[in-house]
Amino acid sequence: MLSENIKVLRRAKGLSQEELAVKLNVVRQTISKWEQGRSVPDADLLIALSEALETPVSTLLGETVSESEADDVRALSEKLEIINLQLARRKDLGRKLLRGLLIALCAATGILFVVLFVLGSPYQGWDYRDPETAVAGTALHAFEWLFVRLAPVVFIGAAVGIFLTRKKR
Repeated sequence: MLSENIKVLRRAKGLSQEELAVKLNVVRQTISKWEQGRSVPDADLLIALSEALETPVSTLLGETVSESEADDVRALSEKLEIINLQLARRKDLGRKLLRGLLIALCAATGILFVVLFVLGSPYQGWDYRDPETAVAGTALHAFEWLFVRLAPVVFIGAAVGIFLTRKKR
């Protein structure tokens, strides 16, 4: 029982017999004999062994410690798979949302361009002696001037974004 517990706990900690022997200031063969049940550690070494393996002495002397590494790895693998699926869904949702926003931006830019084209520049015939009309005309002219220069860049950028966010198969 003690011999099997020492071996299982040492392996669970990822220690070789040599590494455990160094921690306990004994030779590797001593660890090997303990694990084979050919000898047992004295009280002082048993306490040092429990500290090195980070387990109580009662666990070393108690019932057999089961090797549940395969179960632990399987459970961890299942948890990681669930997390990966959640991350993939979140990434896909973000991609769809971004693509929808880019499509809306393209549509809005196109519609606004058509509206400005159809209307022409109606503010050019306004009477600018009236302060309200002058301010509105200046604001519309500034908007149109800025839009005409930025709309192609925004439209092309959104179109490229739509292409890049498509679902790849």
